[in-house]
Amino acid sequence: MKRATGVLRRGRGRPRGFDQEAALERAMVLFWERGYEGTSLDELSAAMGISPSSLYATFGGKEQLFRAAVDRYLAGRGGYIDRIVAEEPTARGAVQRLLETAADELTRPDHPPGCMIALAGTQCSPGARPVQGLLRSYRGAWHSGFEARIQRAVEAGELAPDTDAAALATFYATVLLGMSVQARDGASRESLRAAVEVAMRAWPGAPRGP
Repeated sequence: MKRATGVLRRGRGRPRGFDQEAALERAMVLFWERGYEGTSLDELSAAMGISPSSLYATFGGKEQLFRAAVDRYLAGRGGYIDRIVAEEPTARGAVQRLLETAADELTRPDHPPGCMIALAGTQCSPGARPVQGLLRSYRGAWHSGFEARIQRAVEAGELAPDTDAAALATFYATVLLGMSVQARDGASRESLRAAVEVAMRAWPGAPRGP
């Protein structure tokens, strides 16, 4: 799925010597940790080391900064989902590797726990609905990608012809998003890996021969 383009303004008023990439990284981590509405402009400007006026002059405002932070997240630490689904030769291998990778990534100690796309916009006021819609679109794209990959497995004979690709995709997308919540609540890498092992037992068996 094509990512929304973050707004990085380079017009008049941008402070000289300002490292946009470093500041955006700090903003991304703050949004990831606290969510969109849980992060104030004062907190963002303090973390980024710039004034609120410079933040507006450079990024265009809080929502535009958030969109740029989401782009950065998906281009880096959160970009493994589409890559794994595309790389693995079998649907089962893709789902298992994806969930195992998520168990590792969601619990890494060098960044906030959980997934930014899953958690940063779950509770928002009506004014932040565009942000909720943005994150929902990415989660929806992940689900669609799972379903398409499973459907290809059905057509290739990896899964039985009567496999419900939509239901199976929903199940594993739910596992993935649930793992993010568990990680935010302090679940360990080992406990999430154990959950992945249980979840993979639900994968349908190969079709029987004639």
